[in-house]
Amino acid sequence: MSGSVNRVEFTREMKKDYTILTPNMAPIHFELIKNVFNSFGYHLDLLHTTGREIVDEGLKYVHNDTCYPALLSIGQLMHALHSGRYDLNKVALIMTQTGGGCRASNYIHLLRKALKKDGLDYIPVISLNLSGMEQNSGFKMTLPMLRRAIAALTYGDLLMLLKNQTRPYERNPGQSAGLVQEWIQKLTGLFEAGRAFTQREVRAYFDQIAQSFADIPVDRSISRTKVGIVGEIYVKYSALANNGLEEFLFGQGCEVMVPGIMGFMIFKVDNRLEDIALYGGSPAKKQLCTMLKWYFSKFESDLIGAVKKFPQFTAPAPYAHLKQLAGQVIGYGCKMGEGWLLTAEVMELIENGYQNVVCTQPFGCLPNHIVGKGMIRKVKNVYPQANIVPIDYDPSATRVNQENRIKLMLSVAGA
Repeated sequence: MSGSVNRVEFTREMKKDYTILTPNMAPIHFELIKNVFNSFGYHLDLLHTTGREIVDEGLKYVHNDTCYPALLSIGQLMHALHSGRYDLNKVALIMTQTGGGCRASNYIHLLRKALKKDGLDYIPVISLNLSGMEQNSGFKMTLPMLRRAIAALTYGDLLMLLKNQTRPYERNPGQSAGLVQEWIQKLTGLFEAGRAFTQREVRAYFDQIAQSFADIPVDRSISRTKVGIVGEIYVKYSALANNGLEEFLFGQGCEVMVPGIMGFMIFKVDNRLEDIALYGGSPAKKQLCTMLKWYFSKFESDLIGAVKKFPQFTAPAPYAHLKQLAGQVIGYGCKMGEGWLLTAEVMELIENGYQNVVCTQPFGCLPNHIVGKGMIRKVKNVYPQANIVPIDYDPSATRVNQENRIKLMLSVAGA
């Protein structure tokens, strides 16, 4: 057993009747992945709780020098345990663990420390990772699960992209959000039936999804300010972390573009290949990473192809183009956290007409202050029209201050 010597293992017996709680990050993506896991006999519950009480709960258990995403995700789990909704003798917690230089590798330890402080250290904590760091007899990422989860991520990217580009113009408010829920239910049923996750099937469903959003009645004569969102991966997607940033921008008359998760996945695999090229490594690891990069890139190109069939939608650029853009202003060795990819996403958004960019920066995430706020001047040298505002998110930051800074950015956009 690797990891903490005294950790509580999630056993085969627990799989039958334990509820596994997971923090929320990207609602569309995580809903699909939760349903994938549940179709394999698990009982995952995705937490949708928000509010100041989550922050306060996190501050009780996580040192305030720790990064904001750790504080929130642990706070959300501890808040759920104290809610009275769950049998504490039949519950487990799950979190992703990266194994890299990011503090996210320590979230598991911090969570176990929080449980111990409360006398709840008998509750199993599952590390969701692909590095073999911790193993549990009752929870295994099998190849069939992994293939469906990867497909779910790409479906999530497409649904998020099309919803954000349709919602500001829809004639019948709520139709695009409703369509997202319809597709989540349909895809869940298809996954359970052993369908919709091979690349040929995914390509066909991408086309169907794009067509369904193209069929929504819209009025594109409405003027909308185009705004992109970048930042640390958790605070970029999580409404809990960014104080409902997408909803706020929509309420301000904006069309929002948020880069997808698949680009980040390719970035992480590509970084391993860069390391092997520079420092050497096992041929088996190189072969696996090369195969994964090809596999992810195929999904990415099929998604882009589906979107491009409908000229009213703006398709994201492929990862290779983002890497080329970043090379103009930053080195590829800058790869902790979101690394050079964050800078590249800013540049790609501007190229695609989203020249107003909100860079979400959580407290304690040092890489983002370098590749986000620290790169604004260099990006503006390439794109003088860029209108970029970095927004700090931490326990003491007030929502009104964040929103006022964004409103100031939007006033510049409208000038």
